[in-house]
Amino acid sequence: MNKIRRISLVAVFLLAACSPLKNYRDLPELKIWEPEIVKFENLDKTESYPSDAVMFAGSSSIRLWSTLARDMAPYHVIQRGYGGAKLSDYAIFADRIFSPHACKALVIFIANDIIGSPQDKTPEEVRKLFLNLLKTFRKSHPSSPVFWIEITPTSSRWKVWPQVMKANDLIRKECENHRNTYFIHTSFAFLNEKGLPKDELFVADKLHLNADGYKVWTELVKDELNKVLNK
Repeated sequence: MNKIRRISLVAVFLLAACSPLKNYRDLPELKIWEPEIVKFENLDKTESYPSDAVMFAGSSSIRLWSTLARDMAPYHVIQRGYGGAKLSDYAIFADRIFSPHACKALVIFIANDIIGSPQDKTPEEVRKLFLNLLKTFRKSHPSSPVFWIEITPTSSRWKVWPQVMKANDLIRKECENHRNTYFIHTSFAFLNEKGLPKDELFVADKLHLNADGYKVWTELVKDELNKVLNK
């Protein structure tokens, strides 16, 4: 029996060592955002959501979407965004966020892994983290469609737009190669005739969407949901 237990422990250790998230499990932001995840878990205990709701998950642009429920009607929504979220921490929290809910679809927007800091991930790392997030969701929702909202071009992060475009392109290709997984193109709507970000669609920080920016998102996201969910 002890031998079997030792073998099991070794197997668990090897699986953990091979995990694509092993390099992110000690990041300080995990402790920072843990209270936000606990809030979500408390909401799961006190709020009831229709089984056909669409979950909107991601970073601050999802959290700040104050008109989301109205904009997405008649779809019901579950809003699960927290400010500053990166794929590297959302992927670790993902099972706690996704598994409690029976949902019709998942819409994801996370845009903080490439921002122009020394800690930036490569586009390839972003791709791998997206796939890990997708894998986690598929464990509890094998047939629900997944939609990735393209990372938006913004003036505040314009210097890293080439790297962000590469990450977007890698995720787009993965969406095309995975069943029931969709890439929502948005950048064309946020660039002007000179190919620069439309600052009029953002608040003063030139990073987060204003009401007009959310109107653009609403049209693009809802159109894609309608095409897929109303087949």
